[in-house]
Amino acid sequence: MSITIRQAQPHDAHAVVPLIIDAIGDIANRLTGEKSDEAVIQELTILFQRDDNRHSYLNTFVATEGEQILGILVYYHGAQAVHMDANLVKWLEAKNATSIVIDQEAHEDEAYIDTVCVAPEARGKGIGTLLLQFAEELTKQRDYTKLSLNVETQKEDARRLYERLGFVITEPWSIIDEPFHHMVKQF
Repeated sequence: MSITIRQAQPHDAHAVVPLIIDAIGDIANRLTGEKSDEAVIQELTILFQRDDNRHSYLNTFVATEGEQILGILVYYHGAQAVHMDANLVKWLEAKNATSIVIDQEAHEDEAYIDTVCVAPEARGKGIGTLLLQFAEELTKQRDYTKLSLNVETQKEDARRLYERLGFVITEPWSIIDEPFHHMVKQF
């Protein structure tokens, strides 16, 4: 298997959006202001194809084999999140969605792994680890000193994987009133 990782493009939405939804679950409903699965997909596609929010194609990298997208990584710097989330709130207000507060997910001095997801048919082949290693390389290339992520407290297997890769739990975190471990790897 020859996996390559590249910057996502707007036309990748058909493969990327379902993986984002798979990874973030009900958070997708809140980020789009929608309830039905079809509306969430439609609105998240719009967000992905824009250039001003956390789930933009500009913040997304895809792991591919040939033309097939097997996994995704959404990555950005914590300092960018405030501006991107303000854009999201404005977008939600413009479409008359319920105005929401977007929880901060990273400190402003950290590069941040927002989302990692591997397509079900490609799981167990090391693609998630490749995406995490890619995020580490990006962090080093950009001269950042910290890379962070959040993992739900009940996802012990994921937490152990992150610990094997050098991430350390630094503090408890809450996203949409759910408990997470905030984990950081320093360079």
